[in-house]
Amino acid sequence: MTAYALAHLHPQPPLHDDVFTYIERIQDTMDPFGGRFLVHSTVPEVVEGPFEGVYVLIEFPDMDRARDWYESDAYQEILPLRTDNIEGTAVLLNGVPDGYDAAATARARRAAQNA
Repeated sequence: MTAYALAHLHPQPPLHDDVFTYIERIQDTMDPFGGRFLVHSTVPEVVEGPFEGVYVLIEFPDMDRARDWYESDAYQEILPLRTDNIEGTAVLLNGVPDGYDAAATARARRAAQNA
């Protein structure tokens, strides 16, 4: 099942040069794990609630490869270039399987909650 690395970042201009080095090097850390950017430093069009910052979304073939990428020596080597200079939160998420049905999920959760 597809997995994602999602970061909600709060960069403050001007960006430290280390951040540019991080951006230049991150793709090489993702390639061995099948990672690809879906969203990169995109400022969202906010339609509900307050929001500050930017998003980064990286797709991986599965959670094992997402986790292996994040924990890899290559990524851990460059990670401080970002975390020392930009505040934010990063998470790894499983996607939903093909044919996912939100209504069926709601029914099952409702039934479990009311049991």
